[in-house]
Amino acid sequence: METIRWGILGCGRIARKFAADLAYVSQAKLVAVGARQWETAEAFARDFPCSHVHGSYEELVKNPEVDVIYIATPHAFHYEHTLLCLHHKKAVLCEKAFAINRHQVKEMVELSRKNKIFLMEAIWSKFLPQYQKVLELKSAGELGEIRNVLINFGFIPQPPVPARLFDPALGGGSLLDIGIYNVFFALTFLGRPDRIEASMTPSPQGVDIQCAILFKYDNGAMAQLFSSLSSNQPTEADICGSKSRIRLTSRFYAPSATIELFTGREDSKQLIPFHKEPGGGYQYEARHVGDCLRQGLTESPVMSHADSLLLMETLDRIREKAGIHYAVDSTTRR
Repeated sequence: METIRWGILGCGRIARKFAADLAYVSQAKLVAVGARQWETAEAFARDFPCSHVHGSYEELVKNPEVDVIYIATPHAFHYEHTLLCLHHKKAVLCEKAFAINRHQVKEMVELSRKNKIFLMEAIWSKFLPQYQKVLELKSAGELGEIRNVLINFGFIPQPPVPARLFDPALGGGSLLDIGIYNVFFALTFLGRPDRIEASMTPSPQGVDIQCAILFKYDNGAMAQLFSSLSSNQPTEADICGSKSRIRLTSRFYAPSATIELFTGREDSKQLIPFHKEPGGGYQYEARHVGDCLRQGLTESPVMSHADSLLLMETLDRIREKAGIHYAVDSTTRR
């Protein structure tokens, strides 16, 4: 398999970002898009030309010219749409949050393994150059023993506000939309927490408009994580060790972030260089998926099924502590 032929399921804002970044991936081509209405898919294809325009998701997954499908619908539909793709033997890159709860993720993973079809959660931050550089610094012992992680991520949504942000039926709220980045980073550097404390402020619709989380570890380490859809936050991540501290600056989860290394207090700051490519940053995960498919893999060695299961299990634990509930929780075993 030389050129990886991509289909995109869902034609919203993030799908447009992904489609634009495919241009930076060699041996990758957008061949098909699918939406619930043909007019939506056709409008998308005017901006991102492709060979096939589908007015239903079922048509897209049945297209024999598609190797892998990027799922870009609201996360309440990720479970349903992933299963649809896997049943039709289509490899899947599915946006975060992978699903609503761990039970759904477990089913998705089981079907992927049963059908021997590739499946990966699109945690794009894990493939970005600054993330890889921080891992290098950690492995080289620059930080020493990591003792705490501090992350704030918040913004005030501007009109027109996407309905999915506050709709319980769409898995709305700050935790699954942006707090997931905070949790993912804490798990990366500290692992599974031994204990979790969490609290949230409900929106008028009943989802979490703010969520405060504390991870506690038996070795004394802690992570303090805060997400908000009601205030603008610095969106910075501090990883603090016994030797030094790393700060990923504004939009720590995105390609625009820089790396600051502090060996002492604030006046010890060093800017750590790393290579950046043009584009919005989605090309890194798309390139990785292509490499995995060419190797015949059914899961990524970088963002594995176990990684996604741990992330969703942790989100479930947070929701239980904070009192964040969705209707689907009552119909699936968490």
